[in-house]
Amino acid sequence: MAPLTTTAVLFPLLLTLFLFSSTSTSHAHNITRILAKHPQFSTFNHYLTVTHLAAEINRRQTITVLALDNAAMSSLLSKQYSVYTLRNVLSLHVLTDYFGSKKLHQITNGTALASSMFQATGSAAGSSGYVNITDIKGGKVGFGTEDNDGKLDASYVKSLVEMPYNISVLQISQPLNSVEAEAPTPGPSDLNLTAIMAKQGCKAFADLLIATGAQSTFEENLDGGLTVFCPSDTVLNGFMPKYKNLTAAHKLSLLLYHGIPVYQSLQMLKSSNGVMNTLATDGANKYDFTVQNDGEVVTLETKVMTARITGTVKDKEPLMIYKVNKVLLPRELFKPEKEVVAPAPKAAKKKKGEEEADAPEDDSADATADDQNGVDRMKGGRLIWMVVSLCMGIFLM
Repeated sequence: MAPLTTTAVLFPLLLTLFLFSSTSTSHAHNITRILAKHPQFSTFNHYLTVTHLAAEINRRQTITVLALDNAAMSSLLSKQYSVYTLRNVLSLHVLTDYFGSKKLHQITNGTALASSMFQATGSAAGSSGYVNITDIKGGKVGFGTEDNDGKLDASYVKSLVEMPYNISVLQISQPLNSVEAEAPTPGPSDLNLTAIMAKQGCKAFADLLIATGAQSTFEENLDGGLTVFCPSDTVLNGFMPKYKNLTAAHKLSLLLYHGIPVYQSLQMLKSSNGVMNTLATDGANKYDFTVQNDGEVVTLETKVMTARITGTVKDKEPLMIYKVNKVLLPRELFKPEKEVVAPAPKAAKKKKGEEEADAPEDDSADATADDQNGVDRMKGGRLIWMVVSLCMGIFLM
């Protein structure tokens, strides 16, 4: 009975450890590798990479890709869209929900509206970035965009890959049409960075970029990718007394600190928590901050303060502009707002005959605590391996 009792106790623990390790990576997928197994979709696969949509698809945990074969892509490419417009059109074919072949035929009331990646970027006006999915007569399923007068341009052909409920790749007959997505999209060099910010409640920040000449540095990074963290007018106006006390060089560094020379969507920030260099980074002058997220809340920690992303001003790759609730303060220029230095304790007067030297209690206490933590970690690691080894031994009996 002893082995049975031990097994009954330890098996659930081992099973939990196994499931935890399995589920932690269960959502990983790679759309490029998936489509590489289907040569008839090579053109579609190529342009997902060119437009950087492939990377965005791989970062999302729940996604449906409406794939176009080479013939359907040829009809789309014949319209000679710029790569930025083509990105908008293809992003219509990426739904931010999971639809397997079975779900397509079990839609409540026979029709559903699914948000596309085009809608998720904030570039689509109104509901033009939504895709209508309708179960129609004869077992067919039609697809059409909301801004296409209710027309179902394409129909479901077949399922290529389904990994419930992470990614589904379904072939549709032809490209989806959308006036909004097909509209000419300016390249990054044609974007007026400060005008965009001024229209979205960041005019004070935009004016400072122009006044200091920092605007040119931001614009030079547009083609290669740029992410800007913009304090709102209200936030920046409250900070202006401190700003005016900075030297000209420090003002420039502070403004450059609000930009990073890569495109980072919200999903990308969430999946790449850690230290980020900024436009102000220069050798030993790190001027970096740490990105952290707690669910949907994304924060920027500078070791001086913590700011929170409160909204999206512009998301049009390669440009991303966020609104933040505080001016970002680099540790190179400011001291921590809540830094409190405890006063050193006064030494008690010694009486005659007492020893003059006291043991350095703080250092030894820290060392003891560190040693104990190390021992505890080693014990914890040994315990886990003992449990696993014991369970394996029992199962082999």
